[in-house]
Amino acid sequence: MPTRPTSIRAELKQSRPFPTPAQEAAVGLLRTADVLRRALTEAVAPSGITHQQYNVLRILRGSDPEPLPTLEIAERMIEEAPGITRLLDRLEAKGLVRRERCRDDRRQVLCWISPAGLALLSGLDPVVEEATATGGRALGRRELRGLIALLDRLRTAYRPAGNG
Repeated sequence: MPTRPTSIRAELKQSRPFPTPAQEAAVGLLRTADVLRRALTEAVAPSGITHQQYNVLRILRGSDPEPLPTLEIAERMIEEAPGITRLLDRLEAKGLVRRERCRDDRRQVLCWISPAGLALLSGLDPVVEEATATGGRALGRRELRGLIALLDRLRTAYRPAGNG
């Protein structure tokens, strides 16, 4: 009797089962992350920024009024962004961030969110909330807390030793 395809198998039109549940979970997680990323991209695109630029602004708003060094922003990004300087260049050109060299260490560049950046994020807050609320409606509060705990465990398991 053939097994019924799981949702991720059906979505990917994959007829064979995954070799292991861990592989199926990994593919499902990656596919889900992509779906969420696309929803966020669509939510912020009308404002003229990318989801990565949104993430930089979100990080800077969290530190406001204190500046953050460029490398600190890169470390806090949800996705690795090898081009953090280019991201900041684009945001600065739009007047959404301000940068200046650190007086104590000229190798370091400090970044602040501008009033225009704060205003943009304020306008995007309800849009991003709606784009991410689907998960809350699909799972509910208790399941979301469980998912958060499981995701925390997975990220911890994949971190290199000493990066904790």
